[in-house]
Amino acid sequence: MLIMDLKNEYARAVDMIKKIEFSLPDGEFAPYFETIIRYLGGLLSAYALSNNQLFLDRADELAVKLDPVFNTMSGLALYSVNPTNRKTSGSEIGILAEIASLQLEYSYLAKLTGKKEHFQRAGTLLHAFENANLEKTGGMLPTRWNLTSAQPYDAHVSVGAQADSAHEYLLKQYLMTAKTDKASLKMYLRATTHIITNLLYISPTRHLLYVTDEIMNFKSGKSYPTHNFEHLSCFLPGLLALGAHTLPLDDLQSLGINLDDIDSDGTFGTARIDHETLAGFNLKKLHLWAAEGLAQTCYLTYADQPTGLGPDEMIFNTAPPKKSWDSTASQWRAAQGILWLKVMKKWNKSGSRGVPPGLEDKKPVAPNRMNYRELRSNRDYEMNKVAYLLRPETIESLYILWRVTGDLRWRERGWRIFAAIETHAKTSSGYASLSAVDTLPAKLFDDMPSYFLAETLKYLYLLFINDNPIPLEEWVFNTEAHPFPVFEWTEQERQLFGIL
Repeated sequence: MLIMDLKNEYARAVDMIKKIEFSLPDGEFAPYFETIIRYLGGLLSAYALSNNQLFLDRADELAVKLDPVFNTMSGLALYSVNPTNRKTSGSEIGILAEIASLQLEYSYLAKLTGKKEHFQRAGTLLHAFENANLEKTGGMLPTRWNLTSAQPYDAHVSVGAQADSAHEYLLKQYLMTAKTDKASLKMYLRATTHIITNLLYISPTRHLLYVTDEIMNFKSGKSYPTHNFEHLSCFLPGLLALGAHTLPLDDLQSLGINLDDIDSDGTFGTARIDHETLAGFNLKKLHLWAAEGLAQTCYLTYADQPTGLGPDEMIFNTAPPKKSWDSTASQWRAAQGILWLKVMKKWNKSGSRGVPPGLEDKKPVAPNRMNYRELRSNRDYEMNKVAYLLRPETIESLYILWRVTGDLRWRERGWRIFAAIETHAKTSSGYASLSAVDTLPAKLFDDMPSYFLAETLKYLYLLFINDNPIPLEEWVFNTEAHPFPVFEWTEQERQLFGIL
């Protein structure tokens, strides 16, 4: 409302914020992750944009009421809390995205209030990650964590569900604190290096670039890609583009970072080898190429459908299209697929002629009269989850790429998605998710997630206006698209919070 200058709506919202009660009946619990990114993030962002003390006071009050969620041996957050009776609920095993998407909110709240306890909530998390055993995952944060030991519970790495925003916050914490949190930057570099070297694949027919997850078999010690591709993962091209835009990736030594900072003694498994593998590339260009190729694939999963809207999850074909027997695990494994980096090395060695692999302009593959097998072969993927849930990730990445590159095609693709939303998801009382993107007329669920307003429509608005009210160099979006300003710690704050 503040960004769009909706004064009347904003005034009504202020009255609601005054009256809202952060309370729940006995036996009910607020999911911590969702509450932080939506409520706390929204209040802090509203304060940043309006300077209205009400928002800051209510944000501080909410953070205090949620604080029992940190009553674990490690100080990492449990799943949920009742803000009234202070009881908590949740397993000893935490999900990465749910325990590691709070640094922006708590760091900014500490800056505004001067309260050390808020800063320590973010600091405890970062300290845990710095001391975690990440040898099996090449320095990338896995999806499940033991909340007692603050150590990984598995070696499953992903940028999709259960992981996405944790990786996002590594870069954004560094940017929001005026590029001073070098520990977060190192973790971001390890994560993106592992992603580029191990999780990016190129499809056999259309040469679509996609990112997948990797699961380790503990008997063999080997990791296997699933070739699942989630809509949630479509935030990654925007993150990579933001990193390429804001970091001197081709000159990390200017930031005081060298190869030993990535991994000096094998602590992070293959991290050093993976980083050395990228030495033949201009890292800034490589990150942006990955962003553009992934964003094109995300867009094409929309454009391929008769509704023009994208499915929630797909599985990509691999080459050769057959399975192999894993004698250690005693089961069949899907073919490994074609790593994008291997193809990029060949392209680089041959003189880097033409467009980098995976970035060539592709046309949508419409269903027409093709049968299921033909459609899967021609598209290079099949849909696992056919619903469109009004998600923001693809639009978010198109917006960031538009701002970073100035290339109109990202804006044009965003407009086509917006037109499809207007055509198929709009109702007389709002918008609704589609139960299937490959069916006409579209069938709708009776729901409109809150993130559709907070994220999807916000990014669409910012994509289409000519002004730039939230410059990427001056603001950082939290994972619910609430913008926080970049700030610097004062010397007094550094001493108070123990910032080195």
